[in-house]
Amino acid sequence: MASLFDRFDLAGTQLDNRIVMAPMTRSRATGDVPDEMGALYYRQRAGAGLIISEGTPISRQGTGYLYNPGIFGPDQIAGWKKATQAVHERGGVFFAQIWHVGRVSHTSVQLAGQSPVGPSDKQGGMAFGYTEDGVPDMLDASTPRRLETWEVREIARDFAQAAVNSREAGFDGVEIHGANGYLFEQFLNPHVNDRDDVYGGSRENRCRLLIEVVDEVSKLIGAHRVGVRLSPHGTLFDMPEYDDNGETYLHLAREFNTRGLAYVHLHDQGGQGMPPMPREYLRQFRDTYQGTLLLAGNLDQAEAQRLVDEGTIDLPVFGRLFISNPDLVERMKHGLPLADYDTTTFYGGDARGYIDYPTHAEEQARKAREALIEQKG
Repeated sequence: MASLFDRFDLAGTQLDNRIVMAPMTRSRATGDVPDEMGALYYRQRAGAGLIISEGTPISRQGTGYLYNPGIFGPDQIAGWKKATQAVHERGGVFFAQIWHVGRVSHTSVQLAGQSPVGPSDKQGGMAFGYTEDGVPDMLDASTPRRLETWEVREIARDFAQAAVNSREAGFDGVEIHGANGYLFEQFLNPHVNDRDDVYGGSRENRCRLLIEVVDEVSKLIGAHRVGVRLSPHGTLFDMPEYDDNGETYLHLAREFNTRGLAYVHLHDQGGQGMPPMPREYLRQFRDTYQGTLLLAGNLDQAEAQRLVDEGTIDLPVFGRLFISNPDLVERMKHGLPLADYDTTTFYGGDARGYIDYPTHAEEQARKAREALIEQKG
């Protein structure tokens, strides 16, 4: 049976182990530019077999949160180079999660106070923007503007450019963020997408944008460098369930089977207080999708190993545990205790709760120093 600590061939890219660090929004960028503190954060966690970056918007229009590092300008590319170099210096593999939030944004985050955009004008979700008094806060997303058909095609081109920018920044590949109530999921959902053009109506039409983006990105950087994140049965950010939800994602699985992608990454939202993705559906998806399959969603080491042993998934993805345990792989491998995380420092702020969590070795060294000082009285 495969161990979580065995090397893994990810479409030709060698991972030192099967443990993946999840994409996690931390809102620590300088404006929307990655900085040295972010580079250190990723460097500290480069023991993961694969790191997937926090969501990085492909455009100002695709932004829904303050202090998120983008991937659409030269200063952002330069900033990300610091992080990719830091990860590679420790032998890590680093994919950029490229992202458009769609309707989950606020006018205060958009260029010149414009409305966010989506497949329709149906409002939903929360954004991190400015109040009328200029104070950063979580706000109800603004009412979106319905995208014209030609604008949808422009967004596909923006994703393709973001993939090229990511490679220029030194990333080993990209993950297209198709999960968690953001743009692609809005197009997939017939209760949000009420379009009557080629991007609305039938299941095939609702899946069209995501498939077009996958194809455009793959054409430019190679399918072996492209992953896709999905959240079947997900309801985050006011996404209503719909009758053919499960079959819609199986349709995508069959489409992706023919494209030689690096992976598909499923997110079970049960760990975020939403209804969990049924395990029988996970098995059904696994039976349909023949490529490398990742799963995130409140996993612990024992369940991750069991799912790998069963062949249900190939790579388990851990999020919050990596926040407080930069050396998570070493702790798991050697059965060392895990440090608790502080949820109040997840989003925004400074170095506290971001780059100040010690490794187990650092913590033991600190305790030894304190004991020595106490002995000396």
